[in-house]
Amino acid sequence: MATSTPRGALSLAATLLTATIALYMALVAFGNITDFGTNQQFVRHVLAMDTTFKDEDLMWRAITSRGLQDAAYVGIIVWETVAALVLIYGSWLWARRDDLRARRMSTYGLLMVMLLFGAGFIAIGGEWFSMWQSEDWNGLDAATRIFLFSGVVLIVNQLSAPRAQPPAA
Repeated sequence: MATSTPRGALSLAATLLTATIALYMALVAFGNITDFGTNQQFVRHVLAMDTTFKDEDLMWRAITSRGLQDAAYVGIIVWETVAALVLIYGSWLWARRDDLRARRMSTYGLLMVMLLFGAGFIAIGGEWFSMWQSEDWNGLDAATRIFLFSGVVLIVNQLSAPRAQPPAA
């Protein structure tokens, strides 16, 4: 009976932390849908690289087509929405104590968030499009926070996994 208490606490932690990221992603997607123009400008400026140092060796990377910029932004919103839905479903499964499916769905959702903020905003936005050079349109701190928080939640989700039993002798 003593072993069920720590596992129960880990499952509760996984439930609440996954639900927190799900809420965050749902609010981000909702905000981007209902206030489309605010972050649309962010994406446009990052992709156009118009607030960077304008180094000639880097500016060939800039995407100045409004159509491509807006397509990228819509793609980000779709990704955020799907990640939120997957995480909401994972949270619901955790609450129902369906730990195996909850862990799987939560892992998928958390990896989606980590890919968006890690590969999308930190690597592609931050390095490829030199977002780090911009004083006005730099989302690296926020992206790093969400990437790290999602990684911690992913670890907690995996910690709550039952340990494999050693093979019988």
